[in-house]
This record gives sequence, C-alpha cells and structure tokens, in this order.
Amino acid sequence: METTLRVGSFVVVFALLAGWELWRPRRVLSQAKNLRWLTNLSLVLVDSLLLRLMGGIVAFAAAVYAQQHGWGWLNAVHWPQWIEFVIVIFALDFALYLQHVMSHFLPVFWRLHKVHHTDLDIDLTTGVRFHPIEIGVSMLYKVGIVTALGASPWAVLIFEVILNAMALFTHSNAYIPEKLDHALRRALVTPDMHRVHHSTIPHETNSNFGTFVSWWDKLCGTYRAAPALGQLGMEIGLKEYRDPTRLGFVQLLLLPFQNTPANDSLQKDEKLVAKSEQ
Repeated sequence: METTLRVGSFVVVFALLAGWELWRPRRVLSQAKNLRWLTNLSLVLVDSLLLRLMGGIVAFAAAVYAQQHGWGWLNAVHWPQWIEFVIVIFALDFALYLQHVMSHFLPVFWRLHKVHHTDLDIDLTTGVRFHPIEIGVSMLYKVGIVTALGASPWAVLIFEVILNAMALFTHSNAYIPEKLDHALRRALVTPDMHRVHHSTIPHETNSNFGTFVSWWDKLCGTYRAAPALGQLGMEIGLKEYRDPTRLGFVQLLLLPFQNTPANDSLQKDEKLVAKSEQ
C-alpha cells in the first residue's frame, strides 16, 4: 500500500504538471524535451532501482522499526498524534534544507549534487535528475533523522508524498501569475522562487534551498526573491557545463568521479563574489 500511494501520487502529479507546462509554460526552453527527458527519467529509474535494492521505502521502514522498539524522541513523549505529525513534517523539511545547503558547500557532496544543476533547462523532470549515490546518501541521512525523531510511519509516508510532489512542482516550467506566486511563497516554495537556485550566477545558485516551506530560507538568510536578469532572462545550469552532448545519461553517472576544476568552482566563485561585495 505504501508503494502504491507514493508511485500513484507521483504519476498523478507528474501528469498534471506536464499538462500545465504544455498549456502555460513559464519560459521558452532552449532544448528539445526528448533527449533531456530521456536522460532525466533514466536517472529516476536507476534511483528507484537503488531504493528498491536498499529495501523499498527505507524511511518508512525505519519509522516502523523505531516505533516497534520505542526508539526516538517522539516515541518517549507520547504527545497527541496531530502535534507529533506536525513536528515530523517540519523537522524533516528543515533537515532536508540543511542537507541541501551542505550539498553545495561541502565539495564531496557537491560532486554528486552538481549532476542536478547541470540541466540546461528546468522543468518538472529536473526535479528527479539526481545521481544515484546522492539518492542513497540522502535516504541514509533521512533514516537517521526519522530514527532520532521517533517519527510516526504514516507521518513519514505523508512527508515522502509531499516531498515528491513538491520536487516536481518547484522545478516545473508552469506559469503562475505574479500576485499568486507572491501569496503562495509566504509559506511554500514556488517554481519562480526555486528557479533562482538554478541560475548560473553562483550567489543565486547558493540561495533558495528549501523544498516544501519557504520559511527556512527566510529565517536562515538564504532567501533571494528574484534573479538579477529576471525569470525570462536568467541562464539555467552551470557555467562549466554548456555542451548538451556531454550531459547524457552515462556522462552524468561518471561526472562526480571526474577531476575537473568545475568540481569546486561554485564555492570558489562564491568566495570571490563575497569579497567583491565587501
């Protein structure tokens, strides 16, 4: 049932957003969708296989095990279920915010995460463009958080459904009127907000790390309202990776293991920007 809920919700959200992008796109894409979608969806298939080999819904299983053995903070306090549910949702979301920040500023994690940022366009399939090793590391990190919290299995499952839906939504090329976008981002991450994070300008790339709620970026000082060149003028991707013929499925799998200056260029450029602004 857990797998059915996750996969079913993913398929429904994917279909709705794909239709929205086709009906009212936010930006004109620079490349044809066929090769990009083939690459991005091939990655999600490999990622899904890896998670299956790790034991299916790993975070959910960890929550069940922790509950059965009384592990974790929430299994010790016995608060009302709705309070524990709210704590789990926001605690996991903040934990993923912190993980995302670390994936930009710790070189070993950036090697993996830059696969996500090499996409030269951004649409809903960018939301599933992750290196399999990064997915595995992320899941182990999430297991640790879930176990320490003593999170309810169903709260974890609902969070996973929300996470998958928001990953597609925030990366989508769907047009949202400006006034509605500003109203939504008081609480939620919107596509226009997250798109800034995919700018080729380093200090824009190192902003707007949130996945679900927009509060963490605002509270932690990583929020940026808009890109310098505007939503339609901004360039997507990384400056070092502009050749789409070198960003195919196999090349992306090998990318973290290649010793190139680009492996830590984002952090170096960010330091130069910070010095120039002082």
